[in-house]
Amino acid sequence: MEINNIPGIGDEISFKSGVKGVVEKIYQNSVMVSVTENTTNLEFEGDKTVIGHKNCEII
Repeated sequence: MEINNIPGIGDEISFKSGVKGVVEKIYQNSVMVSVTENTTNLEFEGDKTVIGHKNCEII
């Protein structure tokens, strides 16, 4: 995996076709995200979730 694919703290990312958020913490294989926009039927408790590096895209 290239280092460019890993988002940094404060980066805005998108995932799950309609969910956007801001990275709050970086883990070895994932990031903790504060959800800012959700156009899906998914619900995120506390508006936070953890997403794997391979499942998100920096926008």
